[in-house]
Amino acid sequence: MPRVAPPDVDRAAAAHAAVAARRARAAVKKSVHDRERSPIDVVETAWADPTAALPEASLRVRELLTSIPSLGPTRVARIMERLDIADSKRVGGLGVRQRRRLLEWLRARENRAAEPVRARLVVLAGPTAVGKGAVSTYIRENYPGVHLSVSATTRPPRPGEIEGVNYFFVSDDEFDRLIETGQMLETATVHNAHRYGTPRAPIEHALAEGKSVLLEIDLQGARSVRRAMPEAVLVFLLPPSWEELVRRLIGRGTEDSVEQARRLETAKIELAAQDEFDYKVVNTEVGQAAREVVDLMAIPQT
Repeated sequence: MPRVAPPDVDRAAAAHAAVAARRARAAVKKSVHDRERSPIDVVETAWADPTAALPEASLRVRELLTSIPSLGPTRVARIMERLDIADSKRVGGLGVRQRRRLLEWLRARENRAAEPVRARLVVLAGPTAVGKGAVSTYIRENYPGVHLSVSATTRPPRPGEIEGVNYFFVSDDEFDRLIETGQMLETATVHNAHRYGTPRAPIEHALAEGKSVLLEIDLQGARSVRRAMPEAVLVFLLPPSWEELVRRLIGRGTEDSVEQARRLETAKIELAAQDEFDYKVVNTEVGQAAREVVDLMAIPQT
């Protein structure tokens, strides 16, 4: 029997209903993101009446978790894998065991948020042109509770960089003196050209005062910090795609074509080391990537 197409009026009504449902789910996600509702309230509402067509119930678990401030896609995927919840699952469609696991995880997260903040050193690394500087600058400007470590380097400043804010720009002789006097936590030579290093004293002083510290360095430096301070949390910043990394490197216009080619070859090696890190954050949008990094630092967000 040939399939009978629904009348145009039915299609229009279905389209309007679909739009209304999407808007209702978006409102739920916004209320969680703005901290007007807790995720626990959302799931308990969804499960209270299984016969009601509630936006809370039709919301995908992944959408609920990513609406929680500072939880990005990478962490949410890891959480859902640990909870054994498929990416397509909706809150209302979870089984009894899945509901229990999700609710226990949400309650544990709320309890952790209420605990005193523990200062920690977070190391942010990643390939050239991935946007480490942009993410750390966003954190500096929007999260005053984070202490940003300022590295020393022998390379000249780029346009817009400020002495003592972006880097301490030093000569090779001064860099040698800092190493010889034991004032560097780590040092590295990047792109076979300039040297970078992290002064030790400011980090130790900030941690002693209970301030979390963000250290933005290269792959070599991150490995050195891991050896010197095993308790540090290592975060690898990833580009959305290789093509986007190339676009960012060429677009910033700070290197000639020969240097660009060399940096891209180095980037391939750096990307291959991402599994050495504790966490991965994809820098699709600077603000979101910054929020994910800050969440790993256990800094309360206002």
